[in-house]
Amino acid sequence: MKKILSVLFGFSVAVVVVQAQEKIIISKGNPIITDKFTADPAAYVYGDSVYLYTGHDVSPKGDRYEMHDWLCYSSADMVNWKEHKSPLNTKNFTWAKDDAWASQVIERDGKFYWYVAISHGTIHGKSIGVAVADNPRGPFKDAIGKALITNDMTTEVKISWDDIDPTVIIDDDGQAYLFWGNQKCYYAKLKKNMIELDGPIQKVDLPEFTEAPWIHKRKNWYYLSYASGFPEKIVYAMSKNVNGPWEYKGILNEIAGNSNTNHQAIIDFKGKSYFIYHNGAINTHGGSFHRSVCIDYLNYNSDGTIKRIVMTTEGVKKVK
Repeated sequence: MKKILSVLFGFSVAVVVVQAQEKIIISKGNPIITDKFTADPAAYVYGDSVYLYTGHDVSPKGDRYEMHDWLCYSSADMVNWKEHKSPLNTKNFTWAKDDAWASQVIERDGKFYWYVAISHGTIHGKSIGVAVADNPRGPFKDAIGKALITNDMTTEVKISWDDIDPTVIIDDDGQAYLFWGNQKCYYAKLKKNMIELDGPIQKVDLPEFTEAPWIHKRKNWYYLSYASGFPEKIVYAMSKNVNGPWEYKGILNEIAGNSNTNHQAIIDFKGKSYFIYHNGAINTHGGSFHRSVCIDYLNYNSDGTIKRIVMTTEGVKKVK
């Protein structure tokens, strides 16, 4: 609550402005959010907080993918989560039709760029759009007024949904890269403005690639994890160069209870590594179309490889 003093006709008048309180969610284990369905998590560490961006399953009967907006949460300790007002909706993209599918946010030069998978309104198939904001909570707005990637730009496979699941990295030399795909994994350089491609679309040769790529770097290794098979497991590959070649390393996360899809984010925060994913484990209401975000620890071996994820109901502990 904030008080503002103003003067009106010589009298001092106290005007009370009530600020809406953002909801605090205290995670009691996995899933971390239980009052709504959350899916396709992406996470970004900024300042002393983790910002969690998710899709939002709203199918009334839980029999199909129905998603119209993206959600945003933040936490300074991985247990207490602040729910922010939804910062982005499919309606923010006037050229798009619907379907708020997987996404990722990254910051550059004080701006936050949100890459989203969404159905195009006039070009058949899924596409990738970009939104921008001045802070990680938004609100975000369409950055370019059109799609960055459309289905007619990729012709390796004859499906309309191969341009989904964007993930982005800014390398140590400042070059940004966008990875995405279904059945085929694509990648391309981004210009410094983060809203234009800076070269041709290329392909990554990965075994049994289904979808959901996530690119991250740790020490001198690049990691490209992705969903494989169906129902989906998360597997990963490693490389010394973001352009490859990539060496397949095997399963990272097994099928995530009662969900055909599996979608991950990997972050380091306050000295620990985390694996963020979704399952369909909410009793009576969960499933492949009613998914829920979970968090467990991720651990590396001395050679840089990653230990298999142990999915738990306890989740992670509060970190200082």
